[in-house]
Amino acid sequence: MTFRVGVDIGGTFIDFCFFNEKTKELSTLKVLTTPDNPGSEVMTGLKLAHERMEIAPETISHFIHGTTVGVNTVIMGNGAKLALFTTAAFEDVLELARLRMPETYSLMSFRADPLVGRDAVFPISERIRSDGSIARPLDRASVQAAVRGAREKDVAGIIISLINSYRNPEHEREVKRIVQELAPDLFVFTSTEIWPVIREYERTTTAAINGYVHPKVEHYITRLQGALKKLGVLGEPLITKSNGGVMTAELGKANCVSMLLSGTASGVMGAAFLARNAGIDHVLTIDIGGTSADVAVINHGEPHYATGEKVGQHTLHVPAVAVSSIGEGGGSIAWVDDFGVLKVGPESAGSTPGPACYGRGGTRATITDAFAVCGLIGQESIAYGAISINPELARKAVSEIADKLGWTVELTAKTIIDVALSGMYLEINKLVARHGIDIRDFTLLAFGGAGPMLAPMLARELGIPRVMIPLSPGVVSALGGLVADIRNDFIASLYLPLTEETLPKMAEGFATLQQDANTWLRNEQKFEGPANYLLSADMRYAGQSFEIEVPLDSEWIANNNVEAIRDAFHAAHERLYAYRDIEAEVHIVNLRTVVTASGPKPELAIAPLVEGSAQPTREAAVVFDGTPTTAGLYLRDDLKPGQTFVGPAIVLQSDTTSCIPAGFKAQVDAWGNIQLTATEA
Repeated sequence: MTFRVGVDIGGTFIDFCFFNEKTKELSTLKVLTTPDNPGSEVMTGLKLAHERMEIAPETISHFIHGTTVGVNTVIMGNGAKLALFTTAAFEDVLELARLRMPETYSLMSFRADPLVGRDAVFPISERIRSDGSIARPLDRASVQAAVRGAREKDVAGIIISLINSYRNPEHEREVKRIVQELAPDLFVFTSTEIWPVIREYERTTTAAINGYVHPKVEHYITRLQGALKKLGVLGEPLITKSNGGVMTAELGKANCVSMLLSGTASGVMGAAFLARNAGIDHVLTIDIGGTSADVAVINHGEPHYATGEKVGQHTLHVPAVAVSSIGEGGGSIAWVDDFGVLKVGPESAGSTPGPACYGRGGTRATITDAFAVCGLIGQESIAYGAISINPELARKAVSEIADKLGWTVELTAKTIIDVALSGMYLEINKLVARHGIDIRDFTLLAFGGAGPMLAPMLARELGIPRVMIPLSPGVVSALGGLVADIRNDFIASLYLPLTEETLPKMAEGFATLQQDANTWLRNEQKFEGPANYLLSADMRYAGQSFEIEVPLDSEWIANNNVEAIRDAFHAAHERLYAYRDIEAEVHIVNLRTVVTASGPKPELAIAPLVEGSAQPTREAAVVFDGTPTTAGLYLRDDLKPGQTFVGPAIVLQSDTTSCIPAGFKAQVDAWGNIQLTATEA
């Protein structure tokens, strides 16, 4: 008997999802994080799984891990000290960036400092033309001088990004060879091996982010590999990626930038799997953990992908599952500003010391404490028995806020929840507007430890008529690692007009990308099964500054069907901007190929439906919307598929608590999901 294990580390808990490859059954576990010793909680969880669930380390065939080491390094600003080698006269590429304000309507906005200081940027004498030909040969002496300068700055690594290297990477490769010869103790990355795109700033900053997080990511993964091996785990660990796929841990040491958003992407992939399984096409996912809330859109079972996701104050230009951080998490701290206004977040209590009601030393009121004051959580222990809620500690923490405002503790707790919901409401409406979707057609799929606590109330405010609470909402991100495909993105800049004459160059470019994808899949991922290839192109009308990605059919390329390609672009442009210009010249900027290879997936058991209402274990005195009432208290393990109940209700389970206000009818579906339907307009 062997197991596939998905692991996701959040701000408060680390989640485990175990898939029995023989029985197809899933089991789950949660462990508190250890911020002072990141990674040790993984070993703790595997030891607990052995003790409690009899899952021995040597029976683990696949270990799939979502990590926040890279993204935390960027956010906290404690990455590697770097030097940047650029073509002479292009040393200001990171300083100039893009001449756009970070916040269009804020005169107080500011641009983040580059990850490489201007004093650590060194010129290289060389020049590649835009067609890839060599205008000025590489001068070795300039590389030697740059290495000496980097040494004087005491850097840990070097990033090489030369002009037009996307067309011809010959000089970048030679500079790297010389650097490794002269300074073998420094790590070095070229821009074209990380993300070979046409625009110098995007290519350079992507390589810089990769180098910035590399030492911490490499150290973490190396230590993880060693610890797993010591425990007896036989399988090579896999790392989840920002694009929703997985790659080997060894590759993750070098290709760090592709895993920065691995945790949030895993959650969306897990949610998409559950939604498809339940037959729900249009889903708005909300993942609320201890420190943040993240939202994504799923259409027809597939998440949206995008470039330009923000990591702290920096922009990630590689493709990623489009996830928007829209609000606070369960551990977000409530406070009163200098004007006497109640605020919630962004500071979080995390797992140490955690919310006051956890009894782990926290004294400041959080969203979780507000729920405890209202009696909505704390009826049973949480996190698989790891934490017992202490309502009195919650009241004490909330009372400090109440005293400042001159309110009752109950009113203050209600208002903390309302403030958190209002922030989420605002940001979700912005997201909906950007995607151009009718939110009434969607189901809000809630997961994360605090998702089911807040999602039904949030859905009511947004006017979303349906909410889905998965069987194990607290570990959906860990499940995402188990269901993720092997996936990688390949890109090549072409920059040609779309004509019958240039179509052979497109075909040649796609053939090269597919060859690169095959090499990556077979040699680096050691995968020998069938693969899928998705083709697309970044296209624009001549004279436009921005392009849009257009999916392409491989038969159009094979049959030289330029009209089909052009029509696909016109249609995509019209969908986005309600405008097309069939007379305008169309340009191809980038070619893209996404390779995916699917592994075994969990098969969720379907149970026969029973009729009738679920009976609560007991009634509990709670406060919903500031009004004292009684709510039915249900144990998730006792709910049978087909059973129904109505709000107000509280559903208790090991990994989360679901708080369902009046106005919702709940029915358990065949997979154990709770499907909520609004009964009030």
